[in-house]
Amino acid sequence: MKKNVVKPGDRKKIVKKVQPEDLATFQGTVVHPVYATFSLARDVEWTTRQFIIDMCDDTEEGIGTFLSIDHRSPALLDDEVVITAWVDQLNDNELICFFEVKVDDRLVAIGRTGQKILKKEKIDLIFKKHEQ
Repeated sequence: MKKNVVKPGDRKKIVKKVQPEDLATFQGTVVHPVYATFSLARDVEWTTRQFIIDMCDDTEEGIGTFLSIDHRSPALLDDEVVITAWVDQLNDNELICFFEVKVDDRLVAIGRTGQKILKKEKIDLIFKKHEQ
């Protein structure tokens, strides 16, 4: 792992427009015409992954350990959402981030993510152990 790359308080931000494929859709049916929690989760994971990309060397990769989302209000189709993540803790190879999602000044969601940086070889071994 690259040393001294991130520290508590460091921030990453991603801005995206809510697209039709981001809506709460199950089995081809739009249940609610709003930014789905599962789509938000994907985009939050991408935002916090930016820290991992900065931190890993060529022999390492990040792997998620948890994701917690508290959805506060909806984001509608075509809304521009701003996802801001910041480092809470870096404990050895574990990165914990807080995040918030906003449309303009309105809070859409808050939460936390956890990721660990492991050697790619170790991740491959973990996956192979669980293959059928």
